[in-house]
Formats: sequence, structure tokens, C-alpha cells
Amino acid sequence: MPPRSDHRLQRLFLAAELTTGAEPALEREQAAYLLTVLRLGEGDRVLVFDGRNGEWLAEIHPIGRRDCRLTLLEQTRPQAPLGDLDWLFAPLKHARLDYMVQKAVEMGAARLRPVLTRHTQVTRLNLERMRANVVEAAEQCGLVALPEVAEPVDLATLLDAWPTREPDRRLLFCDEHADTTNPLGLLAGLPRGPLAVLIGPEGGFAAEERARLHAAPFVTAIPLGPRILRADTAAVAALAVVQAVLGDW
Repeated sequence: MPPRSDHRLQRLFLAAELTTGAEPALEREQAAYLLTVLRLGEGDRVLVFDGRNGEWLAEIHPIGRRDCRLTLLEQTRPQAPLGDLDWLFAPLKHARLDYMVQKAVEMGAARLRPVLTRHTQVTRLNLERMRANVVEAAEQCGLVALPEVAEPVDLATLLDAWPTREPDRRLLFCDEHADTTNPLGLLAGLPRGPLAVLIGPEGGFAAEERARLHAAPFVTAIPLGPRILRADTAAVAALAVVQAVLGDW
């Protein structure tokens, strides 16, 4: 078993490079959170990570009332890679998108890839907000690597480029009109290899989009049970079943 993070300590993502003996700078909001919200002080300890050099134990040294510096004491966990699961999704609005992003990170997605479809609710995305949600989920869930957030792409462009750019990765799309309601048999019959999971928008895929997906040799349609799920619920359900049958669970 890999070493686990000590969840009794606050974890922070830092943009600065973390190495032995370093004193990385904190953003003002991070320092204020440690000192005024958590009420930590001289000599208290936190865990920090930069997404490249593992997790480190650090000691707090306040500088005034709203600023502080950290001293790195020791590495608590080495850098570990994420899995190789891509999560593709039609963006939702605000809080529901925040929820989906956070849950995808918690459930092991390595890359978050927005896909624009005929019925997509949101076409202009705040990628910085998405990245902030990735960081928050990684801090809370003990990750030492950050999933990548990709630029949005429309579904037709994605499918056109797939055979050239990702010839070995199978795309699983959640089909609300599938003939069966049980995804387990379909998933168990697939060969092991890189995977991507595609979640459609509220209202589902357009008829021509479903036809295009079903016709692609690198695509497998899977159901998500007998009930109609909201897109954010479908995302969690799909990632859970795929991780359980074919992923790193």
C-alpha cells in the first residue's frame, strides 16, 4: 500500500518548487487562511505539495498578523502519478459543474476534457474556476498530482481527431437509450487499456451525435441503469462503475 496523507493536518497546494530546506512563498489568501481562519501559529505544521515533487511537512513562521513563511522539514510522500482515465463531459452551470469537477478528481480522473454538444448548456467556460476546484479536491483528498484541465472541444472535432491522436484509447459513452440497463457485462468484456468516459449534457445527445458515436469503432456505449440520471449524478455513477470494473480500484 502507498503511504497515505495525514488528514489531521491541513494540506495546501503551492505553485513554488518544493525541495529540502526551501522556504516557499504563500499566496496572501493562503497565509490569511492559516493564520486567521485556522488560527495556526509559530511552529504549527501543515502538509504542502506542488504537483511535481511529492508531499512535504512544513512548519509555519508568522510574519505579522496576516503573512507567514513556511520551512520544509521532510518529504512525507514521494511524487505519484495519476491513473490514466480521461473524463469527458458536457459542461453544466456553475455549482453543478463545480460538483462534477470535484467528484471526478476524487474518483481518479487524470484529465478533465470539456466537450461541447448540440444540447450543451454552457459554451463559455471559466477554466481557472475549474482548475481551482481541481486544486481544492486534491488538497482535501490527499492527492500529490493535479489532474489536467483541457480546453473545450466540440464533439465532431473530437471524434474526427480520435483515431490519429488517441488510437489506443477506448471511449465509453453513457447512452441513456441503450438496449440493456446493466453496464457490468459490457465493461467486463472489454480488453484492458487506456480509457475515456464521456458524459452527455442535460437532455442527452442529439440523434445525429448518438449515431456518430455508435458508428465509431473506438467507441463503446454503456448504460447506467434503469433510471434517468441528472448529468452530475451520471458522471459520478459512470466513473464509479468504470473504476470498479476496469480502473484502478
